[in-house]
Amino acid sequence: MTGNLSLRLFRVWWRNLVVYKRIWQVNFLVPLLEPAFYILAFGLGFSGMIGNVEYAGLSLTYTEFIAPALVATAVMYNSFFETTYTSFVRMYYQKTFDAMLATPLSLEEVITAEIVWSASKAAAAVAIMLLVLMPLGYVAFPSGLLLIPLAFLGGLAFGSIGMFFTGITPSIDMFNLPTFLFITPMFLFSGTFFPISGLPGWAQAASLAFPLYHLVELCRLLSLRASESSPLINLAYLLGFTLLFGLLGLRTMRRRLIR
Repeated sequence: MTGNLSLRLFRVWWRNLVVYKRIWQVNFLVPLLEPAFYILAFGLGFSGMIGNVEYAGLSLTYTEFIAPALVATAVMYNSFFETTYTSFVRMYYQKTFDAMLATPLSLEEVITAEIVWSASKAAAAVAIMLLVLMPLGYVAFPSGLLLIPLAFLGGLAFGSIGMFFTGITPSIDMFNLPTFLFITPMFLFSGTFFPISGLPGWAQAASLAFPLYHLVELCRLLSLRASESSPLINLAYLLGFTLLFGLLGLRTMRRRLIR
């Protein structure tokens, strides 16, 4: 299937960029203001009650601990929702995919471009977030700049799983199921709001299976220069997850679009 890929896929990517530029002012505000709201809320609220968090031999304030996780969750949400709800609208309601497939573009190029575009949006969102987090001292400089390419990799992973669900979800309303059963547990139990070392053994094992955990750990490594896991394992997991669900996403979308 991947033999049908060529640089033509960037025509699809460019088309999505042109459409996105029409509403960029609104989309710009979310990644800019969201981390500020979280930092303000947790800094004024939870920090006084929780005190410092012990992580990788460091004693961190609660806001220092969660700030890198906010970057990782932004990557997850931006890319996953782009290849679920937004791609579904382009495919089912706007018939954009049908129009593209009437051109020399292959199905693999269209679907891969959707995933790459979701990763691009995630990387752009993180670049904007750094404008808030770096001046506040929650992301180290210059290592924190590597969060942008890391966001692209994470975006490929979550964009791929989103495309897989788009290929098997019968209606747009049914996206509530993968969001509730897959995204929400990851958001809560991937070391985002508390170290997974405090969880029972079975819950720790489940957390290690979540791609968000590995992305959070890499974000903390680049932001705090400390990590509780091996960065090579984290990277290998994200790459493997991207490859697996990228291929599954292509397969399910081929079944759905070409009957």
